[in-house]
Amino acid sequence: MTVLCGEVYLLRDKGQVEVYDIINYRLQRHLTVPNCRGVIDMTSCVHYLCIYVADRDDECIYRLDSQGKAATQWPVNDLPHGLSVNTAHNLLVTCCYVHKIKEFSSHGDLLREITLPRDVIHPNHAIELTSGQFVVCHGRVRDPVHRVCMITADGSQIDHSHGGQWGSSTGQCYYPRHLAVDSSECVLVADKYNSRVKLLSPTYIRDVVTRDLLQGEPCRLCLDKQSHRLYVSDGKFEYGRFTGRVLVFSV
Repeated sequence: MTVLCGEVYLLRDKGQVEVYDIINYRLQRHLTVPNCRGVIDMTSCVHYLCIYVADRDDECIYRLDSQGKAATQWPVNDLPHGLSVNTAHNLLVTCCYVHKIKEFSSHGDLLREITLPRDVIHPNHAIELTSGQFVVCHGRVRDPVHRVCMITADGSQIDHSHGGQWGSSTGQCYYPRHLAVDSSECVLVADKYNSRVKLLSPTYIRDVVTRDLLQGEPCRLCLDKQSHRLYVSDGKFEYGRFTGRVLVFSV
């Protein structure tokens, strides 16, 4: 899910996108990402007024304008996992199996590849801060370490991190899946298997969404800095199918 031009874009399976107004959450229209088979993440760019969708099956990115027209596609040449847009209006693609962040222009030109430290196992999502540093969450089932890391601009070193061995205490994570960063560059993390959303600031750590508010697991976050609304996907897999909803919080 993502927010663009006063509307919420919700990505469904097989490239179907529902667009809702941001006031009453009424369905406005449907968009289709052509030929998309295995959606994994979505984000938007307010500068180019477009949305990006990552397809894990075909290892590619789709770009559509806000009305779902002028669709283009380009290869990532690695399995994409998380998407974000930086202050240069370029797309960052986190590639979990090769320890890399790939930066593309809005039209699909590969601008650079950032290789992450080898102990950042299975990076799930990355966001570039105004300093040029990257905040990266990593760790999946059976990985020994589950963390949120602050990494240097060249990707070579971890400045500091939150987490370690997986667990449920305040200082631990269990599958930190997705990130958001507020206007003060405090970090929000969807701590998936702990069923919570945590806020990491330089001076404190606290849960902003707790287990009792969720029916399933938080998998995606979208922070609308203008309205101070945090959108959290709350989903679960049962009886052979995935069901979910979106929760909205004031932050």
